[in-house]
Amino acid sequence: MNIEEFIKKFKNHPVLFVGAGLSFRYLSGAYKWDDLLKKIAFEATDSDEYYYDLKSKCHDENGYRYDKIASNLEQDFNELLIKNRNGKFKHINDLFYQNMEKNINVSRFKLYIAYLLKKLKYKDTEEISEFKKTRKNISSVITTNYDTMIEEIFSFNPLIGNDILLSNPYGSLYKIHGCITDPQNIIITEDDYKNFGVKYDLIRAQLLSLFIHNPIIFLGYSLSDKNIKQILKTIFTYVDNNSEAAEKIRSNFLLVEYEEGSSNKEVVEHDIDVEGISTIRINKIKTDDYISIYKALSTLELPVSAMDIRKVQRVVKEIYSGGKIKVSITEDLDELENGDKVLAIGSKYNIQYVYQNAGEMIKKYFEIIEEENVQILELIDKINIQAQQYFPIYGFSLIKDNITKTEKLKKQQHDKIEYIIKESEDYLEKKNLSTDDLSLDFIIRNNSIPKTRKNKIIVYAVIKNKVKLEELKTHIGTLSKKIDQEIDNKNSSLRTEYKMLICTYDYKKYSV
Repeated sequence: MNIEEFIKKFKNHPVLFVGAGLSFRYLSGAYKWDDLLKKIAFEATDSDEYYYDLKSKCHDENGYRYDKIASNLEQDFNELLIKNRNGKFKHINDLFYQNMEKNINVSRFKLYIAYLLKKLKYKDTEEISEFKKTRKNISSVITTNYDTMIEEIFSFNPLIGNDILLSNPYGSLYKIHGCITDPQNIIITEDDYKNFGVKYDLIRAQLLSLFIHNPIIFLGYSLSDKNIKQILKTIFTYVDNNSEAAEKIRSNFLLVEYEEGSSNKEVVEHDIDVEGISTIRINKIKTDDYISIYKALSTLELPVSAMDIRKVQRVVKEIYSGGKIKVSITEDLDELENGDKVLAIGSKYNIQYVYQNAGEMIKKYFEIIEEENVQILELIDKINIQAQQYFPIYGFSLIKDNITKTEKLKKQQHDKIEYIIKESEDYLEKKNLSTDDLSLDFIIRNNSIPKTRKNKIIVYAVIKNKVKLEELKTHIGTLSKKIDQEIDNKNSSLRTEYKMLICTYDYKKYSV
């Protein structure tokens, strides 16, 4: 069957298992395991032959042992830097000693790996924007990669080491081999893998439920990758290969294998040998057309959005934490008195509750636009948006074109922005401020413009093409962080200005 038909059968939000191949596909300067070790060896010695000598000593009947190569390279690299404190790798030595002052012992070798992979330079491809749209339907992501590409694209919560054991599945990024943000936990050497094997039983228990209850899609791996076989071994050690549960897992399991130039869209069955388990049949698609896969994932329609499940998870976590939180469980909301938290269970005919309100939609504006999250936008006709409220309907209406309130909300948004423009024109004229100087930096730094008026002048400057949309987006991000950092979160004027700027961005970008 084709990939769209295959994914349409999913009954739950899929989990992505991401390997180095995906970083290699989208990032300039990404490395596969062999390439990364070779790069470090060359930078240390200016010779490829040194690496080949190391590699030749770490070969057995199963091929090259890159974990063993990494162990030997780490030892040589660290010794080289110790002997040459202020040489080529002075910045790594500086960082090593800064950590040691805090009693944090991180190998110079791993600090250099983090340095090499720190900067993300994306290739020019439309696939990344399509990949980002899948986020709304993805439960969680598991990765063996060290870089921060996935958390930057998906904005999922990265979990490293023991944090994996205390996580909520939805919206989590499980970095099972560590991350450059925490070099101490990077798993790359022989000893690292031995220690990981000891700890992995606990992590395996956490991940096993994901494998059993969710579709699993492998991206950036090949059939020969030991991670694939390890996962299959993990699953079918605990699940009878001939059981109904095993068949359900197999039907939800998909390996995306890269084949240069291929536009194949067909999913086929493939037998794979797993040591200690026998032959296991999986689903595989071999292609270079990742956009078709991403579009099938982004258009998957499930009864509840992943965004709302993540929100419920946060509430439930607060309930678990105990304390003074009041919890009421009911089938009839009319029976309830005021409480801190309400968990409503029962028929949809008795319970009327919408997880997203207008304010939450505005806060998630850029995510909803990037994801083209139709499920969330279906709620616009169900929520109350008052005439005096700011609400960015233009971009939303391009994603979902049958919102009943669209024209009413467009007029409301247009009229509010027009009022701000007229008011700002009058103010600038009164203060004899030249409109030629209205850069974002000028408006923010000019002391003659009061703080209470600055964002309105920014609205005027954006509409009059004095401030670019990307500048406005950056400014909105800064304002959002400022709001999040408020202790009492009661600065209603700041939140109103945030919504006003979102509406301005939306109007300027999508109203034409």
